[in-house]
Amino acid sequence: MSTLSEEKIEASALAQPAYPDYRIISLIVGCAIFLEQVDGTVLATALPTMARDFGVSAPAMSVAVTSYLLALAILIPVSGAISDRFGAKRVFNSSIVVFIIGSILCSLTRTLPAMVAARLLQGTGGAMMAPVGRLVILRTVDRRHLVSSMMWTLIPAILGTMAGPPLGGFIVQYLDWRWIFYINVPIGVLGFWLVRRYIPVVHAATRPARFDWLGFALCSVGLGCLLFGLELFGENTNARNAVMLIILGAASCLAYVQHAKRRTNPAVDLTLLRIESFRLSVISGSLMRITQGAQPFLLPLLLQIGLGFSALRSGQLVLAISVGALLARVCTTHVLRRIGFRRAMVYNGVLASLSYAVCAFFRADWPFWLMFGLLMGCGLVMSFQFASYNTIAYEAVPTDRMSAANSFYSTLQQLMLSIGVCCGALILKMAMTVSHNAEPSRMNFSVAFLVVTAISLSSTYWHRAFAHDAGHEMSGHRQR
Repeated sequence: MSTLSEEKIEASALAQPAYPDYRIISLIVGCAIFLEQVDGTVLATALPTMARDFGVSAPAMSVAVTSYLLALAILIPVSGAISDRFGAKRVFNSSIVVFIIGSILCSLTRTLPAMVAARLLQGTGGAMMAPVGRLVILRTVDRRHLVSSMMWTLIPAILGTMAGPPLGGFIVQYLDWRWIFYINVPIGVLGFWLVRRYIPVVHAATRPARFDWLGFALCSVGLGCLLFGLELFGENTNARNAVMLIILGAASCLAYVQHAKRRTNPAVDLTLLRIESFRLSVISGSLMRITQGAQPFLLPLLLQIGLGFSALRSGQLVLAISVGALLARVCTTHVLRRIGFRRAMVYNGVLASLSYAVCAFFRADWPFWLMFGLLMGCGLVMSFQFASYNTIAYEAVPTDRMSAANSFYSTLQQLMLSIGVCCGALILKMAMTVSHNAEPSRMNFSVAFLVVTAISLSSTYWHRAFAHDAGHEMSGHRQR
């Protein structure tokens, strides 16, 4: 009798836990991303108005964006270790609470330095939401459903990017810009309840290793100094301090590389780059994300300052990108199944890069429907491209290294978006300096868009390096 009980207990321990339907989990994780997307897209529309209130130039407001992204880049490397130690569900919910508190503080600021501090706190919460949510998906969803799961995750996120621009334009036009942060509170409370109600308790497959505090410190100093150095360089205020920060950041990053070689479980596992599909996705995706990071910063400024549109009109046009991204959800799975990851990323990558170049030719007298249609096409092809990156990256990653891979990939993703904002601001400032403009002109914006387009076009070389059958198990594509 006792033997039979022991066998039942052992069988129960080995059984696969019964998780909710992957669509439910994916949509709830997407709701957390929705919160971030609404905040980011609303903020982009309000930057010119906030700059006037704070008494600074519009390009100087890039620090309000990069400070948030900086917090993400610094803290995402520890998201996997923290979720392994304290449980993904608990960390996920705690991050939502911190995000809400940061949002309330942002709404109370009166100066740009105070806004930067509040955005850093807000980014502390945001650093855990998306990567830990993605980790829940990777640990609960079967690989054959992974592409579909990622699509379901992006639906609320896309709705957030759709709601943000027109909502931001409306708030700036008719209310106070501080309301863009107050709207995070009810959304965050709803997300907190959904996580508590439906997200399962997910634990790591193995006991968490001892955390790499030295590696984390080196990464934090390296990434922080690099990003703030680029930010200062773009401001043209103190070139000497900017260069010193960049040198210190580069030295810290190189020290971390040497440190990681000697440690079994480093904060960011660089040995994951030996996995071909992961490495190629990181490199090509990083180049594309520089452009992706620059566009949300440059486009609202172009529309409001370069073309003279109102904040509401600007928000309506930026909405087109989200509409296109939503349409991409309909076709992504079918296209990948038909032509495979490699061909899709090669051809669509070129098209996505060129879609950014179109913004360089916008004129104030262009019909609204034409600009809306072009931006909608831009959103469609870019959404398709990043959905492909986010899936193919994990093709050959072993299950026991998913947490490390997720932290690494998410860190690079946020870092390159931050560098994209810095690059956009730096190129815009350089164009203004050359043309001797105190305020950016339409031509200055055109130069910035063309330069970031060239950066993303360089990813084509890395797209071509993918194997012809890369990701065939995920996409269902079979090579003829």
